[in-house]
Amino acid sequence: METTSRVEADGFLRAPFAWYGLDEAFTGPRRLMQVGTAADGTVQHGSMGHGDEPSIKSEAGGAEKERFAVVVTVAANPVRRTGDGTGVLDATTVSSAAWLAGSGLLAHTWPASLDHALRDHWLDQQTETAFELADDLDGPAWTTLSLPVDGVPVPFHYRESEFGWVLAGSTGEVHIGAYGRGMSAYGLGFSQVKDLGAYGA
Repeated sequence: METTSRVEADGFLRAPFAWYGLDEAFTGPRRLMQVGTAADGTVQHGSMGHGDEPSIKSEAGGAEKERFAVVVTVAANPVRRTGDGTGVLDATTVSSAAWLAGSGLLAHTWPASLDHALRDHWLDQQTETAFELADDLDGPAWTTLSLPVDGVPVPFHYRESEFGWVLAGSTGEVHIGAYGRGMSAYGLGFSQVKDLGAYGA
């Protein structure tokens, strides 16, 4: 099982926003995954894993038996200037969380019918599709699902594919995305992470 590097753990600790994970109803293993930073080093988003460690290759049907959910927290930032004042950074939105969740699911997906040489091309195509879907959250690919965040029902955009499910919503303070396989999204709840130690930090 891979361990989180000290650098990644420090990134979670440095974030200027609260992290979210599955609530206490989930009793399985938890782990830190990775953080994303801006050019100036400010932590922008990160993901936390719950359940099995997602594998990429579906050898001997292993991927079909995986049960995992990954929660992505994205800082809710308006349009803002870059650190050096020369440009503008895009605002983050629920679409940002949907895109990160969609591309995260793809990164842990390897269709059984695909050989090694074709996977990069497949991944490029699917990633572009995930970006387009995230940009159209009111489109026909998405349904609406209400899930608790800190005990309060929050509407999420939700979609399923043959590779798993993706959802995204917002608390106002942060945008929350999630993706998974083998665990139903319908029974999930999210809560603010009070102790990163539960994730190995």
